Amino acid sequence: MRADGQHRLLLVDDDTDLLRLLSLRLKASGYRVSTAETAEAALTRLAVERFSLVLSDVRLPDRDGLALFDDIRAQHPALPVILLTAHGSIPDAVEATSRGVAGYLTKPFDSASLLDRIAQALSHAAPAGAVTAIDAGWRDGFISRSARMESLLDEARLVAASDASVLIRGDSGTGKELLARALHRASPRAQAPFVAINCSAIPDALLESELFGHERGAFSGAVARHTGLFRAAHGGTLFLDEIGDMPPALQVKLLRVLQERAVRPVGATQAEPVDVRIVSATHCDVDALLAQGQFREDLYYRINVVTLTLPPLSERREDIPLLAEHFLRTLAKKYGKRLRGFAPDALEALATAHWAGNVRQLQNVVEQACALATTPLVPRALVDRALRVKPMEALGYAEAKQRFERNYLVQLLKLTAGNVTDAARIAGRNRTEFYRLLQRYDLNPGLFRGDVAEMRQA
Repeated sequence: MRADGQHRLLLVDDDTDLLRLLSLRLKASGYRVSTAETAEAALTRLAVERFSLVLSDVRLPDRDGLALFDDIRAQHPALPVILLTAHGSIPDAVEATSRGVAGYLTKPFDSASLLDRIAQALSHAAPAGAVTAIDAGWRDGFISRSARMESLLDEARLVAASDASVLIRGDSGTGKELLARALHRASPRAQAPFVAINCSAIPDALLESELFGHERGAFSGAVARHTGLFRAAHGGTLFLDEIGDMPPALQVKLLRVLQERAVRPVGATQAEPVDVRIVSATHCDVDALLAQGQFREDLYYRINVVTLTLPPLSERREDIPLLAEHFLRTLAKKYGKRLRGFAPDALEALATAHWAGNVRQLQNVVEQACALATTPLVPRALVDRALRVKPMEALGYAEAKQRFERNYLVQLLKLTAGNVTDAARIAGRNRTEFYRLLQRYDLNPGLFRGDVAEMRQA
């Protein structure tokens, strides 16, 4: 069966003849193909491009294929990997599949077997109805060209098709509720209610009533029957934000509701069945809370069937200019101002700031600058004033530790959109020396110039 051209595959092998042959076969079968000859080059491609599947040799010049798989799984958990080897054995195949490798083929192999294995891996990675979910605008609000962010959204789309409980982790301001709403829109429950509650914003004494409801006269001040959020979300999704702050006594009652799929309002004698999907979120270290006995282990496993972790803004800096320009357009309309954008040094200040408050802080800074702007281009002075902190200085190469060199160079190329002159200037190195560093890690500046990592805005 011929592919539809939507899937992009990454082939990794130091045998250039085999790479060329496989590329021709897969392109003839309708796949889009990119290649890399080393594990480092493969990781670089994955940092700037989105792929549907990785096909890698087990023996690579700089590391073995299983080590590369571990690195890929750490950053892209939903990305299937197929390993190829000329020295295969049953124990090797067993180890590879037990660690989550999507396929293991021994050279030489015929094209039909390879294409079947690829099709099988892709069928597990792409849920039915994915196109419908995208067309419906399920990811509205996410503005990104970051490969890491796009990988996370792919995972979200996968889990949305199931009814599994999801725990969203991430620092404050990264967009946890935005992701929860996207999950709901991409799920079969999309036409039913989405109900959100911040567990840390409601006093402990009232939280039980808010969640489960109460009968009239159940307590002092209960002058009318209250439905409660569980029943309000019946058939849909209930989003429990900052669940790590839920008091222990209420954790027990929540666990019972999840186990029995029924809720008993305060003051009632009978439980009522409820059908809700639970999506939770927290910025807390839940594992630390478990160790300290502040969060129930049995409840943790109920709400944490799947974990999705939102990256901080500092780890997706290539998205900062996109987000800043989006917020500026929105806010300029709100304030009735004709603003065209940011001055170049103002945009650089935004791109290199610390962003402890993540996307929420970025929006706040842009709004402050927009409110005070008197010229079509927002100047750096207004950005610096809104930041209230000294912008982060980019690290020089001598200050970067050896094991972070590749990631450091990748971030510089992302920040400068592949402009080697600007990247070398920020790193404090001349162009010749900087090119040597890029060659050491098989970094091609052309990959970062915007023609590969396209902005996706739902």
